[in-house]
Amino acid sequence: MYVVESKGGAIACMLLALFFLGTWPAILTLLERRGRLPQHTYLDYTITNLLAAVIIAFTFGEIGKSTSARPNFIEQLSQDNWPTVLFAMAGGIVLSLGNLATQYAWAFVGLSVTEVITSSMTVVIGTTLNYFLDDKINKAEILFPGVGCFLIAVCLGSAVHASNAADNKAKLSHYSIDNKNEEGTKSIAASKEASSDMMVGESDLENGIGTEGKAKFGTAHFLMELENKRAIKVFGKSAFLGLGITFFAGVCFSLFSPAFNLATNDQWHTLKHGVPHLSVYTSFFYFSVSCFVLALILNITFLFHPVLNTPKSSFKAYLSDWNGRGWAFLAGFLCGFGNGLQFMGGEAAGYAAADAVQALPLVSTFWGILIFGEYRRSSRRTYLYLGGMLFMFIVAVAVLMASSGHRK
Repeated sequence: MYVVESKGGAIACMLLALFFLGTWPAILTLLERRGRLPQHTYLDYTITNLLAAVIIAFTFGEIGKSTSARPNFIEQLSQDNWPTVLFAMAGGIVLSLGNLATQYAWAFVGLSVTEVITSSMTVVIGTTLNYFLDDKINKAEILFPGVGCFLIAVCLGSAVHASNAADNKAKLSHYSIDNKNEEGTKSIAASKEASSDMMVGESDLENGIGTEGKAKFGTAHFLMELENKRAIKVFGKSAFLGLGITFFAGVCFSLFSPAFNLATNDQWHTLKHGVPHLSVYTSFFYFSVSCFVLALILNITFLFHPVLNTPKSSFKAYLSDWNGRGWAFLAGFLCGFGNGLQFMGGEAAGYAAADAVQALPLVSTFWGILIFGEYRRSSRRTYLYLGGMLFMFIVAVAVLMASSGHRK
């Protein structure tokens, strides 16, 4: 079994995990904006998410000679370690609920703000729990100022959302005025024509080109086209609905890492004497299996009983929907390997420090601006808030990584 033992190796795992975990949400957001049903996307995503855990378990978990103190993955499957297995599976359940909730929150609140709120809740709640579970191996004088930086970033992220929402409202009000002056009649006709032209935009997106039809990013016409095409309709819905979903996801995300910590280190002494702790790879396998099973049950249910007024579907429609399936598979691999790398780094340097990957809004915001045109043609005030948020996240991730300790 391969074990990350150095602080440098742990930080390398965290940085790679940060990129992976910040990229997969952008891919699922792309598919929703193209009109692919979230039920179809999440079913595809969860298959490769589990496959990533299986690959990690049978490679890193089987490297080297198995010993009584450090048994390899296959040997641990037959050991009497079910109390900690249940902790790992509980972590997978709350992660699955959180990921499923964010898929709908991205449509209502936006990719960047959703990631800021959920990540910051994870840091404030989850990092505090992990600090005490890890017997305070992280440097508190460095760790908690890093948590404070995340809180500042949350405030700035909220300001970005409020300012950008005001900018969009102003754009749409001008669009309505144009309609009254008969300019809007032409705009609506152009919008309908653009809808038929969206297949060109889809092809471009499939090839990785950041375009959404022919409307320019940030314009009222772009916002109207996006609403007409996307799978989850958001116009006219309460802002509190999206925020409620987002905060629910944040609570779920804040609990999965402490649960995984308990599974691998057994701080509550639930294992029988002489039974070795679960390795990070065995824990991750059980964690991913429970995540997969719950996602499968919920999304099959949502095919026939959809939520938030999304269209009904069927098994036949899902199996024949290959539009964007490759992207969904890629998102599942990125999330699976990202979580695995986060846990590998956390086992070496402390799970509180590994929560530095919750600075993933840095990556998500980059993709949001590049692919989806978020904050394009916004006010100077919005850009100032956005710059401040990104700066505080950079400081936060650096401080949390500097707090890394070394597990005995």
